[in-house]
This record gives sequence, C-alpha cells and structure tokens, in this order.
Amino acid sequence: MGAGKANKSGARALGSGRGVSYSTSPLLASKTPPWRSRFLVALVGLAFAGLLGRAIYVQVLHSDFFQKQGEARYAHTLELPASRGRINDRTGQTLAASVAVPSIWAIPKEVDADAAKRLALAKALGLSSKELEAKLNPDTRFVWLKRLADTDTATAVKAIGLKGVFQDREYRREYPEREAAAHVVGFTGAEDRGQEGVELAFQKELQGRDGSRSVVRDRLGRVVEDIGDIVPAVNGQDIDLSVDSKVQFFAYQRVRDAVIENKAKAGSVVVLDAQSGEVLALANFPSYDPGNRRNLSGEQLRNRALTDVFEPGSTMKPFIAGLSMQTGRSTPDTLVDTGNGKYAFQGAVISDTHAHGVIPVREVIKFSSNIGATKLAMQMQPREMDEMFTAIGLGQRPQINFPGAVTGKLRPWKSWRPIEQATMSYGYGLSASLFQLARAYTVFARDGEIIPVSMLRQPHEHPVPGIRVFSPKVTQDLRLMLQAAAGPGGTAPEAQVPGYSVGGKSGTAYKQEGRGYATHKYRSWFVGITPISKPRIVVAVMVDEPTAGAHYGGQVAGPVFSQVAAQTLRLLGVQPDLDVKSQIIANQKATATEESF
Repeated sequence: MGAGKANKSGARALGSGRGVSYSTSPLLASKTPPWRSRFLVALVGLAFAGLLGRAIYVQVLHSDFFQKQGEARYAHTLELPASRGRINDRTGQTLAASVAVPSIWAIPKEVDADAAKRLALAKALGLSSKELEAKLNPDTRFVWLKRLADTDTATAVKAIGLKGVFQDREYRREYPEREAAAHVVGFTGAEDRGQEGVELAFQKELQGRDGSRSVVRDRLGRVVEDIGDIVPAVNGQDIDLSVDSKVQFFAYQRVRDAVIENKAKAGSVVVLDAQSGEVLALANFPSYDPGNRRNLSGEQLRNRALTDVFEPGSTMKPFIAGLSMQTGRSTPDTLVDTGNGKYAFQGAVISDTHAHGVIPVREVIKFSSNIGATKLAMQMQPREMDEMFTAIGLGQRPQINFPGAVTGKLRPWKSWRPIEQATMSYGYGLSASLFQLARAYTVFARDGEIIPVSMLRQPHEHPVPGIRVFSPKVTQDLRLMLQAAAGPGGTAPEAQVPGYSVGGKSGTAYKQEGRGYATHKYRSWFVGITPISKPRIVVAVMVDEPTAGAHYGGQVAGPVFSQVAAQTLRLLGVQPDLDVKSQIIANQKATATEESF
C-alpha cells in the first residue's frame, strides 16, 4: 500500500517535470566566466582570419600557380603535328612524303596494374616485361611506348584495352624510290628533322609549324571538351626538284651493274641538263634505303659524287688545249712533237701509253697525250692556267644548296713548280669531285660558257646565262676534238650512243695511298656531252677501284655513259642526229686507244 503511494507520487513528480523552470535551476543559474566567451570569439576570429589569409594566398598572391596546378589535373594541351612537305621530282612524282601513323603513349600512374594485360601489351609492343615496367615508372607523368608504330601493332594494343594507354597520330616519312634516290632525298631523324640530302638542305621549308589544341580530359583520358582557341598546324612546303625519277633510277641501275660487273668498290653518275643547268640525276652505289636504316654504314651513306675528290686526269686536257687556242698560241692543226712516248722534264719522265710522234693539237686530245698536254701548258704562265681552272669551278665549293659538297684542291699558282704545272695539264696535282667535273664540261656544251647548276626545278625553258671561259669558235673546235676522242680510234668508242653524236673524255688515274700512289688501284671515269650538234646533256661517270681486269675509263665508265645518255635523251624527247646504221659500221671498224695516265 505504501509502495503504491510512493510510485504514484513519483509518477506525478515526473509528469510535473515538464513544467520545471530552467531559469531557476541551480546548475544553469551559475555564471559563465567572461574569459571563456572571449576565448571562443577569438578562436572563431582567428579561424576566419586564417581562412581569409589562405584565400588571399591562393587567389591573389599565388593564383597563377594554383590555377596551373588545378588545370594540370584536368586540362591538357594536345599537339597538332604539321605534315612535313613532300619532295617531288620534276614531273611531280613523289620522292618523299609523310604518312600518318599511330604512336602509342601512356600516363604511367593511370596504367592498369593487371599483370596479364601488361604482359600482352609488352608482347604487342615487342618489348620484354622488364623494359615495359621501366617505361611505366610511376614517377613519370608521360612516356612514349612506341612512336611511329605500324597498323598491326596499334590494332593489337587497342584490343588489349589497357587503361592509361593512349594513341595519337604522327607522321612517318616514306621514300618510294628507296636506294635509287637515297643520296638525293636523304632522310629524317626521330623528331622528323632532316639529317641528309634534300631533307637536310631544305629543313626549314619542309618542316612546317605544329599547332595545338587545349582540351579537358576525364580520369580515363577521354577528351570531354575544348578550352581556349585551337592553333591550327601549318603544313610544310613541298619541294620540286630538278631530278627526273626515271633518269635517276636508270642511272642508279647502270652504275650499280658496272660496279658489280667490274668488281669495283663504288661508283657515281651525274646527269646535267646543259641548257637549264638542272641536275637530272645524281646516283651512287653503294646506297641504302632511307626508310630502313638499320645497320647503315658510312660507305653506304657517302654521297660520293659530291664528297669524294680525286685527281681528274685526262679530263683536264681539253681545257688546256682550249686555253692554248683561246690565247692564240695554237690552233687545232698546230703540230706538237710527242716523240717516242717518253719526255724528260725537270728531272722526271712524262710518258704516253703509245709513241705518237708529231701530231696536231686535235690528236693530242684524241690520243690523250700527256706529253702533248705538257708542251701546250708550258707555253703559258701559271697564272693563266690558274685563272682558267678557277673559272671552271675547280678549288671552289659548288654553288648548290646541298650538304656535303666539297671544294677539291687547287693550290695558289705562285707556289707551283714547273713540274707541277706540267702534271696539272694532264690532271695530276689538283683534285675535284665528279659533280665539279660535270659542271666544268658545261663549258663545251654551251659554246664556252660555264653555267650555274641547281637541284631545284627551274621555271624557265630558255638557256640560263653563264660566264664565258672560251669563245664560241674555240669551243666548237674543242667539241670536234671531244667527238674524235669518244669515236673510232679514240680512247672511248664504247661511250657512243646509237643515233646520237657524242663527245667526251675518259680518264684513268692511280689512287693516292699515303704520300704516293697505289700502282694496282685505279679510279676510272668518263665525262661527255651529247648530241655534239646541239648539246643537251652532260653525263659524268666514275667507277672506283675496278678489279675484274679492265680499268681504263673508256672501257669501264664509257659503257655506263652510253646507256645513261641514251635513256636520258629518249626521255627528254631529243631527236637523233646520226644515221644509226652508218654509226654501227664505223664503230665496228674502230679500235680503242688506251689513254695516258
């Protein structure tokens, strides 16, 4: 009973708690110390001050830095590569062009760690697992996995679907003419910059200017939107060369065959248009494929027609005869006593391969007499010979926009000794490249003028002006001498071209070895013009170290000249100027005369 009352009274007490006045509560009525409220206010104030300071630091003082840091996490700049300009031949045939190909790259931190997929990726890229892991170093923000990949590789990588691995398009150079035009076009390196040939010479014009595109990417690397302006790529300029790809290919084939047939070390051919000065072909063997340069050697890379110099030998004799006639010291009929083929001079003996006795100047060239050339030269002052050599481009770098062209050697005339002046008359004691010799022979093709040469297609159709070296009359006489030298009884009848008159000069020289000459190593060449009646082309051929038996220039280089000249004249549409039947009969009766060294 008492307990029940107590419970009831407790219940009433609880129920009445809803009406308790907190203001009268002893606990709540106690006073809060003033410092506590001030402390709390101070804390809040400091917090706001800190936030304000941080806001000023981030948004005012270092806003550029934090803006960049933020953008780096979502904004990316994509390069829009410019297409490198094409290199074309004179007919518009492509010699070098850029082809869009995939390049594979990755953001290492985002690459899926799936071991099976990584192994498949390494296999597709042709890498070992260790090499791939080294590339995917997580401390690296960006890495190329394979640049300029082939289509099969790109397809295999895409099929794997590995997160963090992406593909972009870049450009790879293709060279359709491969080995035939390698030394003309050259090649580009990994960054698509020219390394050799026209690719290097016209790097500025060919390269173009890359563009850019700023985008927002999501965490999977997908482009969400463009931000800012797109800077378009400016493609490189096309270069139109003077080279004819058909002439180039044929010249390369013929010199390659001659090197192989004669078991030689190397060979070169230069073909010039005698009217415009355009280079129609510049071929060398050994060569290489510009698009596949694995295991490339220096022997293959050398552009021998421009970089290799040698003593031009008998090809200098027509210039000596021309200077003698130009200065009035002789005519084509002036007699020269070459004796029994041996001539003692300044303590040395100058020799001919045969005893010719007393012969006119025209036959000094036809029979390639060293003694005859010496006697003509020693009538002149050294300065006169030097000025003539300089006028035809010897001792000077060819004025052609092409890398590797050399000057050759021509010592100052004041230092010449008499024996040196004598040997220079038949091409010893000075040196030139095959390209320099080809240009020098434009004098005979252009009525005494030497003309500028060019690797670029020239817009004009009329003959370019040149610098006069000999008079037209002297040059016409020299052309007839050259025609005799390359004809029946001369030193190079094998240089004849069916249907066309030919003039030229062969040369054979011992190769220099140390301070002397190697008596078993030769360099053989022939430089000629055709047709003689109205010269259109100059062709120069050189074969280095023939070892199959024949070594005279007329025997080794003459046939190459004949084949290349015939093909070039047909391609240029030049009409024959000889009756083929009578020419064949004349050649059957002819016997070649060995030229003097």
